[in-house]
Amino acid sequence: MTEQGGQGSGSVTGAQSLVTSLEAAGVTDIFGIPGGAILPAYDPLMDSTRIRHILVRHEQGAGHAAQGYAAATGRVGVCMATSGPGATNLVTPLADAHMDSVPMVAVTGQVGASMIGTDAFQEADIRGITMPVTKHNFLVTDPADIPRTIAEAFHIASTGRPGPVLVDVAKSALQAQTTYAWPSELHLPGYRPVTTPHAKQIKEAVRLIREARRPVLYVGGGVIRARAHRELAQLAALTGIPVVTTLMARGAFPDSNAQHLGMPGMHGTVAAVAGLQKSDLIISLGARFDDRVTGNLDSFAPGALVIHADIDPAEIGKNRHADVPIVGDCKEVIAQLVARLQAEGADGDYEAWIAFLAGVKKQYALGYDAPTDGSLAPQYVLERLSDIAGPDSIYVAGVGQHQMWAAQFVGYERPNTWINSGGLGTMGFAVPAAMGAKVGKPDSTVWAVDGDGCFQMTNQELATCAINDIPIKVAIINNESLGMVRQWQTLFYNERYSNTDLHSKRIPDFVKLADAYGCVGLACESPSDVDATIEKAMAIDDQPVVVDFRVHRDAMVWPMVAAGTSNDEIKYARDLAPQFDEDDI
Repeated sequence: MTEQGGQGSGSVTGAQSLVTSLEAAGVTDIFGIPGGAILPAYDPLMDSTRIRHILVRHEQGAGHAAQGYAAATGRVGVCMATSGPGATNLVTPLADAHMDSVPMVAVTGQVGASMIGTDAFQEADIRGITMPVTKHNFLVTDPADIPRTIAEAFHIASTGRPGPVLVDVAKSALQAQTTYAWPSELHLPGYRPVTTPHAKQIKEAVRLIREARRPVLYVGGGVIRARAHRELAQLAALTGIPVVTTLMARGAFPDSNAQHLGMPGMHGTVAAVAGLQKSDLIISLGARFDDRVTGNLDSFAPGALVIHADIDPAEIGKNRHADVPIVGDCKEVIAQLVARLQAEGADGDYEAWIAFLAGVKKQYALGYDAPTDGSLAPQYVLERLSDIAGPDSIYVAGVGQHQMWAAQFVGYERPNTWINSGGLGTMGFAVPAAMGAKVGKPDSTVWAVDGDGCFQMTNQELATCAINDIPIKVAIINNESLGMVRQWQTLFYNERYSNTDLHSKRIPDFVKLADAYGCVGLACESPSDVDATIEKAMAIDDQPVVVDFRVHRDAMVWPMVAAGTSNDEIKYARDLAPQFDEDDI
């Protein structure tokens, strides 16, 4: 949080105070849509020389754009909406940001203070509605409270475990006269996140690391939020311990590093899943033992002790007992682990374990079968996109098969280059989030990897991109279906495809749709045309590009652990389970 606003000024409206407060908080970009209750704030916003407001086409787009902006930059993303339906359209992005620990502030207008609770026009209790899905929220009815509330909102959103904060401001507070005064200090007696780990816990963790024979570094999204990737690289290099990165942590540790086993979980690599299952020590860093990682909890990593480091004490021991709980910021925790290991010696005996996992990684490497009819494999599209766009690009995905293929077949070498809807699994996330990422990182190439189902939920934001010179690139992995649902119907519902056929190779015509929105539209359905199509898209940098990759309909995501089953039951292809020679470890 910056303090550009000065300490005080003469009489201003609450709306002017709000805009000046946002400037003082360091805001440079806001995604939003005006409406009656927030309208007073939009008038002084027009005069701001520091803040660029981007007029989106749907408030959900504003919220996801703020998420993408935050995830790409590490700064707080900001969105704005009016009362009632404007505010309720932000509920999904707020819930998404809450699940994935994304720093975000949503500013909403509310009906006048005297009308709150009367069922006034466009009134909704957005504070009550969003309380379960925000880190904190405020209702402001006194204009004098606006600067302090904004300062507190940005502080809460960006510190500790990051998350979304909602500031609901009554229209009467925006219209009233007040005196602007930016607070010189914040008083939040109930909010003091612990960032420095307890030395006793670090000492005990190091003892377990040195005694272990089959340890694994289980790296979660908290490492990226804490900007702790350099410390993680130090710890991994010092110890030689194998690393797994969750869906939210892709890029926290380079895919090219030989120690990296890949992504664990339902659609993780065989090596990553086996590494956790057969370990004797899990060193969890900013991860939360999510059900998609653990599978059936009762059978997850039965022989492992757990060191669980997280800035949020509520996560520690929530799903899996922690033998050594460590509350603290991942950056500090890992740095202290490194320092103590350097002092005591990082000489663990892991050779047999490392060799075993290297063998599993080699034998059960990610792969796929090319369609026998010569049609396009979605995995091939992602492989080629990865090679041509490269690891410096930012890849954004929604939820479903395309998300898993993008997590599996794109190579990630650095943090903040993979942005997706992990915890909530929101269809329609990719296009607006990519837009936000591009605004935050205008010099980076940003690819939205989207499914044909997801794309049709929020593709109106292509208009926002075209009008505001935000040249994102969209790769639609078009299999004419709600693909992940269809995969489950194939495997678990006797191929009864109830309501998953989107007919989207016929309606709509995505190339024409792109053109109608002021974008370049391209189509590709042959493997031989993939490289040229991607290169053509890469060469266009002055307007958005949409590529309709018409892929084989029945391609599935493998490996897979069926929901609710043990990770021991992982299949690397349909009805094919890996075989391990456990005498080697």
